[in-house]
Parts: sequence; structure tokens; C-alpha cells
Amino acid sequence: MPQMAPISWLSLFLLFTLIFFLFNMMNYFTYLSPTPKSTSSDQIDTKSMTWKW
Repeated sequence: MPQMAPISWLSLFLLFTLIFFLFNMMNYFTYLSPTPKSTSSDQIDTKSMTWKW
């Protein structure tokens, strides 16, 4: 049974690592997070504050 040369193991490792990183990047960048819907009741009520020292 023939043995694999070390350069073959290295190229196989690099190939699988590249595929792994590409798969993870595609999953990360294709995920669309739901955007929050803003309504008029959700707006922050801003009031001017007068400080009494």
C-alpha cells in the first residue's frame, strides 16, 4: 500500500482549511439579521433638563 508524501498531507490540509474558512465567511456574510421596526411609540422622549445646583 503506497504512503502519502508529506507535501500531499500539507496540500490536503491547506485545501480543507481554505474550504472551511470560505464556508464560514459565506455563512457569516449571507446572514441577514432582522432589522428592528421603529414605531412612533418607541421613540425616545427627550426633555431639556435644568440643573439646580
